[in-house]
Amino acid sequence: MREVSQPAAESIRMVEVLRALADPVRLEVVLRLAETGEESCNAIGGDLDVHQTTMSHHYRVLREAGVTWTTVQGRTRLVRLRRDDLDERFPGLLDSVLNGAEPAHGAGPAPEAVSRR
Repeated sequence: MREVSQPAAESIRMVEVLRALADPVRLEVVLRLAETGEESCNAIGGDLDVHQTTMSHHYRVLREAGVTWTTVQGRTRLVRLRRDDLDERFPGLLDSVLNGAEPAHGAGPAPEAVSRR
């Protein structure tokens, strides 16, 4: 298993995290990862109505902002949240975003978002 280039925890900047989370598609990816823990890019992208090259861009933005961690197993890219790093750098930020986020179907705040640790 190998890892792709991503920022060190101490290099994560709040402005970049917030910029990455401001996009509805990327926020939906983060909501899903908060529920599942880790998934392949294909599994996440397959459920969203977004072209594959656009999803690649979204994954890159999340990774470069320090929101997600990507590992490569063969031809599969696995993505997970960097919850521990984000909580250490910006305590409560991720939980606040997850608790206030509206799922793609617009049903209001995600009820399972209250405790995602």
